[in-house]
Parts: sequence; C-alpha cells; structure tokens
Amino acid sequence: MNTPKTHPSFRSLRTVALAGLIGAASLGAIAQAEKPQPGGTLNIGNVYVTLSPLSWDPADWAWKFGQDTGLMYEQLFAGDLSKSIRRGGKHAFVADSWLPSDAIRGELAESWKTLENPFRVEVKLRKGVMFPEKPGVMKSRELVADDVVGSYYRLDKSPKKIPTFFDHVDKVEAVDKHTVLFTFKNYHAEWDYRFGWGYYSGIVPKEVADAGAGNWKNANGTGPFMLADYVQGNALTYAKNNVYWDKETIGGQSYKLPFVDKIVYRTIKDESAYMTALRTAKLDVLEGVRWSAVDEIKKSAPAVKWKRWVNTGGTFLAMRVDTKPFDDIRVRRALNMAVNKQEIVSSYYGGNAVLFGYPMHPDYVGYYEPLDKMPVAAQELFVYNPEKAKALLAEAGFPKGFSFKVQVCSCAPDHMDLLPLVAAYLEKVGVKLEIQPMEYGAFLSAMTTKTHAAGYFMQNGHTNPTTSIRKSFVSKQTWNPSMYSDPEFDKRMAAAYLERDESKRQLLIKLMTRDIVEKAPYIWLPTAHVYSAWWPWVKNYDGELRVGSERPGPIHARMWIDEPMKKKMGF
Repeated sequence: MNTPKTHPSFRSLRTVALAGLIGAASLGAIAQAEKPQPGGTLNIGNVYVTLSPLSWDPADWAWKFGQDTGLMYEQLFAGDLSKSIRRGGKHAFVADSWLPSDAIRGELAESWKTLENPFRVEVKLRKGVMFPEKPGVMKSRELVADDVVGSYYRLDKSPKKIPTFFDHVDKVEAVDKHTVLFTFKNYHAEWDYRFGWGYYSGIVPKEVADAGAGNWKNANGTGPFMLADYVQGNALTYAKNNVYWDKETIGGQSYKLPFVDKIVYRTIKDESAYMTALRTAKLDVLEGVRWSAVDEIKKSAPAVKWKRWVNTGGTFLAMRVDTKPFDDIRVRRALNMAVNKQEIVSSYYGGNAVLFGYPMHPDYVGYYEPLDKMPVAAQELFVYNPEKAKALLAEAGFPKGFSFKVQVCSCAPDHMDLLPLVAAYLEKVGVKLEIQPMEYGAFLSAMTTKTHAAGYFMQNGHTNPTTSIRKSFVSKQTWNPSMYSDPEFDKRMAAAYLERDESKRQLLIKLMTRDIVEKAPYIWLPTAHVYSAWWPWVKNYDGELRVGSERPGPIHARMWIDEPMKKKMGF
C-alpha cells in the first residue's frame, strides 16, 4: 500500500514554520509548559484505529472491551505508571496484557493480601469511590464490594465465557461493604490477570447490567470519564467525570484527574486517512503507525514525536491441524521452510521487524528464548529451504503440491499486503492459496465458531507469557485457530499455572514454546516494529500504550494539552 504524499507547498512552508517554532522555544517556556494545564479535547487514534467497539458489556467477552471502555470502567488493579521509563523506572507499558509483578498498583483496590489453606486473596476497596449519576439508569452512589462480586459472577455465568478461564475460582464474596474475598480451588499463576486487570475485568454496577450493559447509552463506571456519545465507525466521545476520585502527582504537587475535558477516540478505517489526520493534527495521538509511513510523516510533520516498539501481536498463517493435509507435521514444516522469512524482514519490512517474536515476545524477560538458543528443529523453520520443503511435501504424498483457502481480515492493511507475498513463496513449491478477505466481524466470528477455513491469516496478541501459549495451543480454546490439541501439552500448561516459583515457571514455558514452534501449527512470520506518534503539545506522555489488557484509559486520563504551544504551531 502506498504511503500518502503531502502537497509540496504544505511541506515547505508549514514544516519550516513548525520546526522553527520548536527550535526557538526557550528552556523557560518548556519548563513552564510541564505544569498541568486543564481543559481541551484530546483526539486519539488507538492502536486499533480501524475497529469500532465490539461490545460495551464485559460479559460478551470481547477482547477490545478494555480499550474502548477503560476511561469509564475501572478495575481492581492497573499498571503503575510511576514505574514507567519516562518517570525513571524500567517499564515501557507497551505490552498488550502483561504487567510485571513489580509494576502493579491498586486501582479500585486500596490494598490486598494473600491467605493460605485454601489460597485466598482479600481485597480492600477504596472508600469514597463514586459512580456518577446516569439519568434513567442510576443515581450517584459509592462503589461497594457487591459491585465487584456481581461483576465477577456476570462474567462467570456468561455463555460467551472462555473455557476454563475461571476454573481455579471457588467463590467470590463480599465480606463487608469494602472487602472482597476471592477463594481459589488452587493457586493459579494468573489469578490477578484473570479477574483484576484482565480483558474483561471492568467493574459494572448492577443498575447498568439491569438497564442493559450492551447499550452504550446505559454505560456508567467509576472512571475519570463518562461516555457522552458514540457514532459507529466514526468516534467515541468521553466527557470528564467531575466526581472522579484519583489524583496525579507531578513535580511534588498533587493534581485532580483527569486533566482534559474531553477525549475522542477516532475510528478511521482507511490508512491514508488516519495518516493524514495525524499529519494535519486532526489527531493529537496515533498509537499505531506501520514503519512504511514513518519517513514521509517525519518529512511533512517533523515536530511529531515517535516511539518504536516490537508489535505486541504475532503475525502467522494458522493451518487447521484437524483437516488434511495439515494433520501431517511434514506438510506444516514444509510450508514454513518454503517462505523466505529473512527476505520478508529485509525487503518487505525494510529491516523493521524481528525474525522470531512470537509466540513469546522479546520483552518477556525470563520467558523469551532467542532463536539461536533453541533446538535445530525450531531454527530450521526460519531458514529458507524450498528444496527441503518440496522433499517433505513429496514424502507426505503431495509431490505436485495442493491448494487451500486462507481467510484474512480486510481491516489490516499490512496483512492485505503481506499475504500475497507469502502466497507467492508457497506457489514456488506447488502450494496455491485462495485468498478470501473478510470484514472483521465475520472474520472473528469464523474463528470463534470454529467455522474458519483451513488457512487463517491473522495477528494474535501475545497477551502475557503464559496466556500466549494457553489461548493459542491448548485444546478447545477460543483463540486457537489451528485447532491444535494435545492432551500431554494441556497437562503441561496446567502444571505451569500451578507453579508458584516464577523461575521454574519460566523454564516450563520455554520448553513448551520450543515444542510448539517445532510442531508448526502456524507458518511463523516475522514480528514487525510499530511506531506511536504524537504532537509535542501532548504532555505527560511518552508513547505508553497499556496499563492492563488493551487498556490505555489511565494513560490518556493523565495527559494534558499545552494549548499555547498548539496555538503557536498554527493549530
């Protein structure tokens, strides 16, 4: 896909002016701008700028729930932004759903402790946290323990629940008005992620559930913003919640949150359109920019600031192992060897990708094992070897190759460009693809109902080190497009979750990762670098993306706009 071009006159005049203004800014003015300035509207293109919300109700188990509602529905825990690199810490807060144990803070939870025999977690809720009034739905009232208990059981009883997700939970009780006790059947390494800062962990009051949580007009949470308007395919508009409880400390001074009056999440399906929106400052922030567009924007809008990160989702072509010929490991390994992955890194991505970045993300320190440390059986799947691929196909009974259908989402420009390239490699060994582009709703539904084609081309979030393996390769899981199923592998996953010693758990996950890479239920593809971009008037921000599971809300609530700078720059 071609990167949109900028008119020369715009580039030569506006660019020079902006660069001059930035360069001429005095140190005193910059320092003064760092004091929070209330008011204004932030226009943001989220990581998934092309996708509208999938649901307003966490009981629908929609993975995108936290991104769309994280300004409104809070959770027990969140990422601690005081531990960010920008604040002198070590965490980038980019991972789609990975909070290291030293980077978790209580959000609605004021404190918590673990108890033994049986394993339990006692959570003390913050007092004085209020739900704002929502006319026709609920009066303003305080958050209480029953809200947490009710939210959990709505998830647990939902017919859309991910299989086994809460199997470790025995019961959840309100001990008193502000205390919740989670009693577990056994220790589980993901207890805090599953219902604490996970994809579906937003606390929804009973009044909203009774009114219909799936209707955006009924939505109401304790967060820093209230959902004011929603136009499908266009925008989500959030307005400040004036009774919000939290504060932010900057320069030793405490400030009431949020800083801005309004946040608008834009939905823009066309890549050239959202790039233009960034370049012309219709967007203050664009969280996901593919590498091929970066140089042009740097030329046409040099004041824009950037952060590069390894994509938090892996790209692959899943092969249904429950269908022929993909039930034969020789076929799956052959197709991996037939694709020149090194050339995809150097030519397609222009070097802006890592060869091996999925199913374990390179940022997962202790869990990630570099490719050159893995067994030869894994390494050779990343070496282009069409002759061996042909030999394996012939050995499996396909000397002349075969053809199969591959479904791909038309919402992903990168995939629409990359899949034909993969098809060209496979055709050289006699394997032909029938490519079927699909709108996202139909694409997702095909996988979740297990009616998808033999080939399924997608990007899947890494999530976190254990979930990356569980959701993709454990039997009957929702996000298992290859339909991989191995009872022994399932037992190893269960054992990893029971292991309390993280160093031992890391070794278990490394060995399972080796095994699944070698078994090749996917054509493993490189993991691209992605860029986040924002204009310099956006303050208290340095490219952080998530403080939970696809949840940027607390980050956005802490941003403010330097309106004088924005005005001086001509916007």
